[in-house]
Amino acid sequence: MKFGVIVFPGSNCDRDMAWVTQGLLGQPTRMIWHEDSDIDDLDVVIVPGGFSYGDYLRCGAIARFSPAMKATVKHAEQGKPVLGVCNGFQILTEIGLLPGALIRNRGLHFVCDRTPLRVERNDLPWTKSYDAKQVITIPIAHGEGCYFADDDTLKSLEDNGQVVFRYSDVNGDITDRVNPNGSLNNIAGICNQAGNVLGMMPHPERSADGAIGATDGMGLFKGLLELSMR
Repeated sequence: MKFGVIVFPGSNCDRDMAWVTQGLLGQPTRMIWHEDSDIDDLDVVIVPGGFSYGDYLRCGAIARFSPAMKATVKHAEQGKPVLGVCNGFQILTEIGLLPGALIRNRGLHFVCDRTPLRVERNDLPWTKSYDAKQVITIPIAHGEGCYFADDDTLKSLEDNGQVVFRYSDVNGDITDRVNPNGSLNNIAGICNQAGNVLGMMPHPERSADGAIGATDGMGLFKGLLELSMR
């Protein structure tokens, strides 16, 4: 399986992603400069975290116009996997691959921590390595990570089972007290209706290497590899 990681001016998690896909999983991985649009050779496109174009205007507002992202839309429309993490999630909502928006954290503070997440469904390639309702611990680092959508969009997400991860406590209980940023319904990650596009604020690539004593995020990447074995 061939991965591609988009690199914007201001990306700072692109090499972390490549270390997981290529360094740990041994999969061919290509860094995609934001001005490139030829991604036909890729199976999976990853939009990493960071501060694309300095997050001027608002997070992801400029990145959505890049040639690489326009090609990513076509990639997703073909049913191929797309993963957006943190700033990548923000970009996916800006470009319309995922509904809703990421706004300033409740309290207006940048948060950097490790947080439990409850896996809401495990029938997606992204989550096949997890059990349903399993609680995993993944790092977060964001200032605009509060997931927001209008009532109709939120109901549609819930009705269609598009919420993939929620902020929870270690027992899997969903409460406002454990919500680190004020996200509606404690949403930490969502997918499109087809399930091939996933956006999440927590950083699975920062919890995927046993050398740092944290591997809960590796399951997300391993689940994808099963696609190439069919």
